[in-house]
Amino acid sequence: MEQHERALGAYVDSVREQPGALAVVAIGSVAQGRERSDSDVDVYFVVDDERFAAETAAGRFAWIERYGVDYPGSYIDIKLASPSYLETAAQQADDPTRASFRDARVAWSVLPGIEQTLERIVTLPDDVWDERVRSHLSQARLYGGYFLRQAVERDDEFLRRHAGLHLTLAAARAALAAAHVMMPGPKYISKLVRSVPTPGGFVEAWERALADPDVESGEALLGILFEWLGGGLTPEETLSIFIRDNELAWLRGTVPAEFW
Repeated sequence: MEQHERALGAYVDSVREQPGALAVVAIGSVAQGRERSDSDVDVYFVVDDERFAAETAAGRFAWIERYGVDYPGSYIDIKLASPSYLETAAQQADDPTRASFRDARVAWSVLPGIEQTLERIVTLPDDVWDERVRSHLSQARLYGGYFLRQAVERDDEFLRRHAGLHLTLAAARAALAAAHVMMPGPKYISKLVRSVPTPGGFVEAWERALADPDVESGEALLGILFEWLGGGLTPEETLSIFIRDNELAWLRGTVPAEFW
């Protein structure tokens, strides 16, 4: 909308002469063309690595500017980035970071090749998606087939809810990975799992396991999930993958699979 473009332009004009300023990248609803009349404008402010180091050393990673200046309720929601940040994101960022760059639009830049770098951030090779499916299947099998059963046997309500939530998260992540869809954040899971192609009965089984996780609902969801995506993945393999991607994440320099 016109007021958002005006606000974005005003923000660019306010920062383009700042020391170390390299680019402003519009993201979120404005970049994707789904903004409301009162939406804020989300941007990455890209600065050189020297300024990025100084700003982040002072604890400044994100902030808000121009609150209420450009139209009622308006503000610019700013996240800081640098060339090294963008390059590292292209190599190893988690899904929420990668997804934040989906349909990003360069509003202003003096940084060569930024468009290509942004494209690399939101693009994963097929083999990476395939391995993600295997990992999320392994999460689902351990939480739904082991921890959930233990919770019921021990009458442990916390473990039951914990296992049920992690089972349904992993099942949803497997479905998203099969469709090559990134997870912007947990608040989008319920919508996204209904938006990607899944076999008949999957969403209903997912909803039952989410609402009332127990042995029966867990097995029902796992049955559909592994018939669809399991591809011969054995229990022994899933155990090793689960340990690799959770208990040994510290050793591999990664984070647990649910945070990818």
